[in-house]
Parts: sequence; C-alpha cells; structure tokens
Amino acid sequence: MANWYAIRARGTGAEVAIYDEIGAYGVSAKGFLTELGALPEGTPVDLRLNSPGGSVFDAVAIHNALKRHEGTVTVWIDGIAASAASYIAMAGDEIVMPENAFLMIHDPAGLVMGTAEDMRAMAEALDKVKGSLVSGYAAKSGRTPDDVSALMAAETWFDASDAVAQGFADRLIEPVRIAARFDIGRFRNAPPDLVEAIEAEPEPNAECDGREIEADEDTDAAAEGDPVEGAKDEPAATSDDPRPSAVTLPPSGAPPDPDAIRAEAIGHARAVVDLCRLAGQPQMAGRFLEEDASLDAVRAALLAAKAEAEPEIAPHHPQPGRSSAARPWGEIVARTFKLKG
Repeated sequence: MANWYAIRARGTGAEVAIYDEIGAYGVSAKGFLTELGALPEGTPVDLRLNSPGGSVFDAVAIHNALKRHEGTVTVWIDGIAASAASYIAMAGDEIVMPENAFLMIHDPAGLVMGTAEDMRAMAEALDKVKGSLVSGYAAKSGRTPDDVSALMAAETWFDASDAVAQGFADRLIEPVRIAARFDIGRFRNAPPDLVEAIEAEPEPNAECDGREIEADEDTDAAAEGDPVEGAKDEPAATSDDPRPSAVTLPPSGAPPDPDAIRAEAIGHARAVVDLCRLAGQPQMAGRFLEEDASLDAVRAALLAAKAEAEPEIAPHHPQPGRSSAARPWGEIVARTFKLKG
C-alpha cells in the first residue's frame, strides 16, 4: 500500500514528511498515528508539509495527535499547505514558511447521494466539521471565529507574508524552489503566481523527482537520506513498471531514465485517480491502472458509465440499478419527438 507520509527518527528528534494528498490511495491516518505514537515521549518533531489537502477527517485526527504530542512540533511549509493540510499545520508550536510558500483555508466539502434526509445529514456533518476547523485556525491565529469562518467561506490563499501578518504562521525564511506538481485546478481562487510557478516547473529529472524541495539550510532538508525521497510510492509507479502507454520513451539509443519513467507513471496514475473522482467513480481507478488504460480510454469509459446511470422514471422510490419497469429519459424524449414528427 502506498504512503503519502514518512516518519523518520533522527539524532535530535523526528522528521515527518507529508508530501502528497492526505489519506490518498486508501491509506488512512491510522498508520500515521501509530508511527507517531511510537516515538519516545517528548521527542521534538519537524513536520514538513507540501500538500494540496485531502481527507478532512484524517487531517483532524493528525492535528489532534500532534497537539497531544509532548515534544515540540515545528512545521515547515515547503511549498503548499492547502485545505486539510493547512489545518494540520495549525498543530505546530512554530510554523515556518519560505517567502514563496502558500497556505489556504476553505470550507469543508463532501459528496452524498440519497434522500433529502441524507442531504440534511451531510449538511449538518459539514457544519460540525467546519466548527472544529474554525476553532483550530482561531486558536493559532488569534482571530475571532467569525473572521476565520468568513475567510474559509471565501477560500482564502495566504502567501507567507500574509500568513505571518494574520497569525497563521510565525516565521519567514528564504524562498525555496517549489518542485511538487499538484493539480490545483480544483481550487477556485488559486493565486496566479502559484499557478505560474507550478506550470513553469521543468519536468522531473534525476535530481528532482517532482516532489523534492530545495529548502533553506535552516530546514536541514538536504540532509543525507532525506525521507522526502520516499514519502510516497504511488500505485504502479515503480521503475520496473514503465507503463508504455503513459510514458514517453527516450530517443533511440539513449538509455531509459528510471526516475523520469517513474515520475511520468506517477503523473499518469494521479490523472486517472482525479478523473475517476471527478466523475464520482473513484472505485474504477484501480481497474484502469491495472489495465494500463490511456486517459482517453478512461474518459470514454467514465462517460459510458455515466450514460448507463442515466436518470429513470419509475413508479417507485428510485433504487440502484436499472429496473425492468423503468425507462431512461433519453428513450422517452426520443420517442416523444418521433411521435410529434
């Protein structure tokens, strides 16, 4: 099972790296909490964040565990701490941001399918989750809960200077090169500077596999054996799985670059997962990855699945699947026009 985090004991404490979507690839916070709890009591922790967010429930659990930790927790935002990742950052006794890093807070979101009662239950759950998040942001920043709630509703992005000025971070350091390539298209207010920085990043190479950060020496990120290199092993992303349909082959006669192959495979896997999530069919991602399906094939299959699940007219309460008594809307519309013509 792939990981989106890494925890490593060091001579002077422990270093924790969260360099991907929180709770991604089926790995919950349970393993994270187990490893964190195994650290000796009072161990200082350096938490390195570069994440677009993820599962809010996992983030709340991680935040609470870090707050309970007896040792000092220093958070280094190496690039982006957005959405749920920003809430984890609030657990730090000190939050350090390079001048070109970003932090984002917004309202929690969720998906639900069912009755009106199901919808109301989801809304109530989201309200409760937001209340918990507001408390954490307000406690760290010193701002009022009403101020924080308004900032979340507006999906507010802070650069490092703004984050420090408004209490969401404590200290600035020299800029770093943001090498992690996240899809921030899901966010409506992403700063143009951040979008340009991500789009302008060169393709990953042997020195930078798309996740590593060239950090200020104060962060000790360049220490030998930095765990960021192994912070996550996405599905089908190993160097011995070249994924010929998704990976660009080197020029004839040139030896294959394992790091480039791995990076492109990671990008392909992430794109497949994102497409499935947007289509509301996350369970289909595993099959597409096993079949080494191209993105065009994935889109076509998802559209076909959506068409198959077209709304129906039935005399009873709608149930999953197609009943023999139900007719799809498309058939009814076509028949109506045929009769009128």
